Amino acid sequence: MFDFRRTCNCNALNKSNVGQEVTLSGWVHRRRDHGGLIFIDLRDRYGLTQVIFDPKLSKEIHEKAKVLRSEWVISIKGKVRPRSEGMANPNLNTGEIEVEVLDFEILSPAKTPPFSICDERIDVSEDLRLKFRYLDIRRGEICKNLAMRHKAMLSVRNFLDSQGFLEITTPILSKSTPEGARDYLVPSRIYPGNFYALPQSPQMFKQLFMVSGMDRYFQIAQCFRDEDMRSDRQPEFTQIDAEMSFGTPEDLFVIFEGLLKKLYKDCLNIDIPTPFRHMNHKDAMENYGTDRPDLRFDMKLIRLDDIAKKSSFSIFQEQLKAGGVVKALCVKGGADISRRVMDEYTAFVKEFGLSGLATVKRTDKEFTTGIAKFFTEDLQKELLEKTKAENNDLIIFAADKEDRVNQSLDHLRRRIAKDRNLIDKKKLEFLWIVDFPMFSFDEKENRLKSEHHPFTSPNFDDIKLLDTDPVKARAQAYDIVLNGYEIGGGSQRIHSSELQHKIFQILNLSEKDIQNKFGFFIEALQYGTPPHLGIALGLDRVVMLLCDTDNIRDVIAYPKTQKATDLMTASPSEVSQKQLDELKLKVQK
Repeated sequence: MFDFRRTCNCNALNKSNVGQEVTLSGWVHRRRDHGGLIFIDLRDRYGLTQVIFDPKLSKEIHEKAKVLRSEWVISIKGKVRPRSEGMANPNLNTGEIEVEVLDFEILSPAKTPPFSICDERIDVSEDLRLKFRYLDIRRGEICKNLAMRHKAMLSVRNFLDSQGFLEITTPILSKSTPEGARDYLVPSRIYPGNFYALPQSPQMFKQLFMVSGMDRYFQIAQCFRDEDMRSDRQPEFTQIDAEMSFGTPEDLFVIFEGLLKKLYKDCLNIDIPTPFRHMNHKDAMENYGTDRPDLRFDMKLIRLDDIAKKSSFSIFQEQLKAGGVVKALCVKGGADISRRVMDEYTAFVKEFGLSGLATVKRTDKEFTTGIAKFFTEDLQKELLEKTKAENNDLIIFAADKEDRVNQSLDHLRRRIAKDRNLIDKKKLEFLWIVDFPMFSFDEKENRLKSEHHPFTSPNFDDIKLLDTDPVKARAQAYDIVLNGYEIGGGSQRIHSSELQHKIFQILNLSEKDIQNKFGFFIEALQYGTPPHLGIALGLDRVVMLLCDTDNIRDVIAYPKTQKATDLMTASPSEVSQKQLDELKLKVQK
């Protein structure tokens, strides 16, 4: 039998190996027949090596090689020789040598693939790439991303180990405690009518580790949420989950800034300056319309309620009377933005519920076009002072409910920055968002909900507000943001069973619900619980940024589509009636 074990990979050989006999195994990347000589670029995940079938060495081997085609798996034995003068390929690590084949074996022939493997420049639809993901990985870019993911995970483990954190796994099958996103449910065959849930996070388990005295825990954890998809979200995802006792948020910030510093040094050889800047949640929402602002460029949101109130523009008056707000963006040099582009921007913000946009341009020391006529000369001076508009700047106004205006202008700000090349892609702007509100009001369910999750501790100075005005209470919660992406979040936890019970009551959970969903946890807090806090970083999102892509599916081996389907395995799918009968389930169609 042909011994296909490699003596080296397809990216390892150079001039120092000339004269050596080697065994290479891999895929036929390209095949070129130059008259008497057959050239094959042999590929594995490490790189390429050019191998030559020369009839002068063996007519039999050369004849046998004529059947080789792209993506066939072969193993060759041969001798390394330098390439002919002028034929070196400086783009390859192996570009100065080639291997003359003395013997080879076809290990596995291949069908013609549904898209080109050897030319990544050819555009292939994402659906086709996901259906044949194993071939997409072979093309190279996804393979590089997965290697980066491995390097990142190794860096994380090494760093957290050095800080005294123990890696401990938590259950995948657990109890359904839906707070926030929907759970994925798993029916129990042994206990018909009862269900496990897949974890949205290991939240309660990692807090129980603190009750257990484990002190510092981490896990690269698989999590599952049945929620709507977007480019940076998946129904199953991986997070770097950590919890520690007897610490404050400031202690945790130092550790995780150190982790990210090491991660970027290990993966990209980039030195990140620390400490990271801090911004409170209120300022982030006011100035950027989001709690994950992209600080690589300027262009803050500007509140103009007072000026708009004195204008004669009826839409502003109507929105302000209805409790709305008026905010604006000042686009530097934006006077060159055409009517057609503004129409595109107006259509864009309508996706976020905003009915329209208004504009004025500043030219020759005055405001012109758009709604300028609705502002008196004195108001225009106020507008100039507030917006700091200069010659050839464009001011874009939005008026509506505050959350709608914030969301719309946040997305518009990002789009304009992209369209006008305002973003320095080499910049890394890390940011801690702090002082989140403890609760927000859910109008659909007519109740308060946790801004982070129900285990987050209120700011100690605001505990008294829980009895009088809980909406005003601040949480000891924090998010970490990089270039406009939330890459992680955490909080100081509640370590008092009485306070935890009170928070559940504020969230309108009945005593029965509290006991059914969280009874075991409330009881655990009564056995001596240390003050503790934690954080979870989204590994997929961090690796996405390390790999300089904006699609999280590019860094996951077998991802789902934006509709949460797996095109490769055709799941989710129906199951047999026998399986349903065993689970005592009926399917409604």
